[in-house]
Amino acid sequence: MKFAVIGGTGRIGSEVVEALTAAGHEAAPHARSTGVDLLTGEGLAQALAGADGVVDATQSPTADDASAEFFRIATGNLLAAAEAAGVRHAVLLSIVGVDKVPGLGYYRSKVVQEELFTRGSVPYSIVRATQFFEYIEEIMSWTADGGTVRLPATLLQPIAAADAARAVADIAVGAPLHGVRDMAGPDVVPLDELGRITLAARGDGRTVVTDACAGPFAAASGNALIATAGSAHIAPEHYRSWLVSSDRTPPGLRPKPHSA
Repeated sequence: MKFAVIGGTGRIGSEVVEALTAAGHEAAPHARSTGVDLLTGEGLAQALAGADGVVDATQSPTADDASAEFFRIATGNLLAAAEAAGVRHAVLLSIVGVDKVPGLGYYRSKVVQEELFTRGSVPYSIVRATQFFEYIEEIMSWTADGGTVRLPATLLQPIAAADAARAVADIAVGAPLHGVRDMAGPDVVPLDELGRITLAARGDGRTVVTDACAGPFAAASGNALIATAGSAHIAPEHYRSWLVSSDRTPPGLRPKPHSA
């Protein structure tokens, strides 16, 4: 089968391309850098020509309320081009809990994007993923200061990007769900504890301080960011084992000089 992966040069999009290719399919990555502009529609017809399916793994350039307008235009253009090209399956990568955290502007915007898929004429599947392992350290960097990292005890169920990409690829090659499927990692862990686990694995001596108001994930409560029990795809890799095999420490998390 032939697939167009929009946002295919990004972290998860490139993993989806790799997963589809490894499974014997033809998958092409598309982004502004390859000549596809979702806001103007430029390059979309060429990208989708002859495609059996399209995977939308795009991200808005901003994470605030302005992202809603981006998704309205970009998703509208993509779905119109997919319909014109005769694409038989459109897969949207979304986020677990987008409809349960109204305090986050980006999540509200993803709800807008999901609604466009559900109202469109192209057969669709919406795949909601929990936070990726690869983003935990970035999340920590948002509230890091000197010798401390402030994090709320928000429950997360993170997943490895490679596991998420394989799940997206499996759904893309199957029949459209005409609905939503959650995917997550095997463990539910509070974000502040994930921070402590990460710092210990990296040999980073900083301290995690539990702060119910720290960072955007403080807006989520209870099980809002946890995959739906029973129907979700649960990936096999645990965060601790992934950390052992990962030696990448982003600059934002490297220990900063601080006085005692």
